[in-house]
Amino acid sequence: MIKYKPKVVKLRTNTRVTCFIILVIFLTRHLERKKMYFRLTLKFNISNTMKSLSLILLFSIVFSCNTSAQKKDDQPHNKTTFKVTKTDAEWKAQLTDDQYQVLRKAATERPFSSPLNNNHAKGTYVCAACKTPLYKSEHKFDSGTGWPSFDRVIEGNVAFSTDTKIGYMRNEEHCATCGGHLGHVFDDGPRATTGKRHCINGDALVFVPAKS
Repeated sequence: MIKYKPKVVKLRTNTRVTCFIILVIFLTRHLERKKMYFRLTLKFNISNTMKSLSLILLFSIVFSCNTSAQKKDDQPHNKTTFKVTKTDAEWKAQLTDDQYQVLRKAATERPFSSPLNNNHAKGTYVCAACKTPLYKSEHKFDSGTGWPSFDRVIEGNVAFSTDTKIGYMRNEEHCATCGGHLGHVFDDGPRATTGKRHCINGDALVFVPAKS
């Protein structure tokens, strides 16, 4: 029995050392895996962050360009000198409030609000501000949109520009004599004629009946 006890003590000591070494190896490998995972995660996050920053930068540039273009295109005809030119106060005094908002501020009247929408008499539609002939009754058609619509203009009396006020490009129409806003032209008009739909605010027009 005296010879056996030291052997048991020695065996237990060796077992503890072995377990300790195994534990150290396991923890070392575990930490290495954690470190590698952290590096991969960090690299992935940095990559995603750079992509997000690039997209944000690109969006900012595009938005800035669109904003600049919109400011230039909203009312490009305002810089043009027209045959009939008046101050803002003079236009306010001459026009009704609805006419002023449409012609001078490019507002849009409510659909089906103008009596000219259902006008089928023969005559000419002239500018409410300067009386320039703009559209003929024989070129008027029922578009169902609620605004007076024509398939063509009186050449030389209507001018065109680009309008981006609602987020996309539209072809704006305005009086070539005074610059008053009239409406917009679209490519969904009668195919049998011009294919154009000149969608015009009734407040921008005055109807002059044909002489009998």
